[in-house]
Amino acid sequence: MKKILLASTMAVATLAAPVSAEVLKIGLATAQTGGLAGYDGPVIEGLHIAVDEINAAGGINGNIKIELIEKDVRSDAAQTAIAVQELADEGVSVLVLPCDADPSLAAIGTVTSAQIPAISTCASSPTLPMIGGDFMFANFPGDNVQATVSAEWAHQQGHKSAYIIYSPDSQYTTMPLYFADVFKALGGEMLGEDTHSIGQQDFSAIATRIAALNPQPDVIMTSSYEPDFPSMLKALRAAGVTAQMIGSDGIDSPTTFSLGDTGEGVVFTTAGHATEGSPLADFNAKYEATTGSVSETVFNAVGYDLIIVVAEAVKAAGGSTDPVAIRNAMAELENVRGATSLITYKGTNGMPVREVTLIRVKDGERELVAQPSPTADLIPAPRMQ
Repeated sequence: MKKILLASTMAVATLAAPVSAEVLKIGLATAQTGGLAGYDGPVIEGLHIAVDEINAAGGINGNIKIELIEKDVRSDAAQTAIAVQELADEGVSVLVLPCDADPSLAAIGTVTSAQIPAISTCASSPTLPMIGGDFMFANFPGDNVQATVSAEWAHQQGHKSAYIIYSPDSQYTTMPLYFADVFKALGGEMLGEDTHSIGQQDFSAIATRIAALNPQPDVIMTSSYEPDFPSMLKALRAAGVTAQMIGSDGIDSPTTFSLGDTGEGVVFTTAGHATEGSPLADFNAKYEATTGSVSETVFNAVGYDLIIVVAEAVKAAGGSTDPVAIRNAMAELENVRGATSLITYKGTNGMPVREVTLIRVKDGERELVAQPSPTADLIPAPRMQ
């Protein structure tokens, strides 16, 4: 009798025991401090919202919870390499790297040898996966794609001459070279170029050179970001340069919209715009409900999208948390619905196919200019620096 009762008790206990949930470990080697923190910070906010949302629903596929292991790389390439090795040693299945190709590329050795898929928060250099290899992915429209969109827009506006200002200090800040390639291909005239160092405080010499041109360029394009961009723009306007200023996603920040008359009319490329009823508008409402603050940058949604992509890769891999299986599935993803746009990796080398948005600064607010698809034949090949 005791045997029967014991067996029955064990059977009941077995039936009542919850199914053990799997865990997907994602390692974050991102810039919580330093020059890149202004970009990684908002991305990580959105990333956390996605993780909490997925885990609250039971996890990926209802049973795979996401565990984040976070390390601050302090916007430093050497520290990124150290943090990535530590995360690989802790057995993560996916790596998240900083919002810049240069520190992300410092992790190539570990990413390749450990065969762990790595995705940058918002680096946009098309050379990132090219140099980084099969396990390196980007999470943002490529520099060459953004430059094509802005150059085509400038041409369509009737601008016939251009000038570029770039920095050779990073992959990202050389984006204007792509702009020049496309602008010339469209029949535009390049009146010149200038370079600067990242962190340069005085742009008066550059502004004076451009102001002295006769005629001045119709448009000036740069991919410089804070604090360089505001200083550059103020110097140009103070020198009497009235050219249309075109920037890139690095100036999609509250600072740009607080420049008053100086910033009025600036146009830049970014990853999305919240139109009424759009997925991005829905995300912004979710962000406000979660944080109590209004989202001031698209980078929050970009972080949300990163986790959506990873989750879809795990699903496509049959629920596997094996790094190689996730990498292979991610490379075949097509039309994943993110908060910013549809995202596709299939048929690419790790750079996502996703929407590019043109925004104009108007009265200190965002004005949607266009969300065009670039002419494929005009997109320049990745430029190795």
